[in-house]
Amino acid sequence: MTVHDEGTLKRADGPCESHGTSSRRSLRERPSLYFHATMPDKPRVVVGLLHGYAEHGKRYEHVADAWAERGIATVAIDLRGHGKAEGRRGHCDRFQEFLDDGAELTRLCRERAPDLPAVLFGHSFGGLVAASVAIARPSPWRALALSGPFFGVASKVPLAKRLAGRVATRIAPTLAIPTGLSGKDVTHDAARGRAYDEDPLVFKTATARWFTETEAAQEKAIARAASLTMPLLLVIGLADHVVSVPRARAFFDAAGSSDKTWDGREGLFHEVLNEVEWRPIADRFAEWILAHA
Repeated sequence: MTVHDEGTLKRADGPCESHGTSSRRSLRERPSLYFHATMPDKPRVVVGLLHGYAEHGKRYEHVADAWAERGIATVAIDLRGHGKAEGRRGHCDRFQEFLDDGAELTRLCRERAPDLPAVLFGHSFGGLVAASVAIARPSPWRALALSGPFFGVASKVPLAKRLAGRVATRIAPTLAIPTGLSGKDVTHDAARGRAYDEDPLVFKTATARWFTETEAAQEKAIARAASLTMPLLLVIGLADHVVSVPRARAFFDAAGSSDKTWDGREGLFHEVLNEVEWRPIADRFAEWILAHA
């Protein structure tokens, strides 16, 4: 029997791990998050899951159920400003805030499955956050699994737009800019594409500060990839219209892991776990997770 549980994740008392201060500002930057847990009867490993930009953890419930059949427990959180978590939609003052959210995921996995090995999983923007967490705070994660990680955009951003974004991040950091993403951009599955478009918790904007902070985090992750030593699996659709496949490959090639696997899927779009053939891909992740637990 698989048990599902979800609810508000209250922050532990005290200052942010990422800032090390108990100032009013650090406390204000700790919005309540939201979690989704899927626990099989006899779990063998727990996966901490970080979703993509502008979406939320419950969109992976079908994947978590498939993994539960293999004895894999899954704990997902809605990052700040996403899903049912508190915070301005699609905004951060500093990318480091998402690492603070990652620390909450670590804590929750330890509480829910204290005796199980833990594997970190991230999709898209969650993949960037997961990779950054694995580099900066590798314990207790045994391995890192990424799906379409966001180390760059698929289409080059015009210089004028980049410069405008850098000006806006200083004078109007919360300025919301349309992303232009829709369901047809992320999956070939028409029903799942419609569900993406109609989901009230999926939003379609990004703030200027989020954009510039994310760009800086992407550069930093690739520059520091050599310090990543845990096993790595990266699965990506080679027809991805959202994230840059070459930038994902650059991170993979730079990673210091001696055990790393690149799995490029011909013809698939961004959300490989929401494509028509998602189940074999979920099984591929499950086999790798179990083998590295």
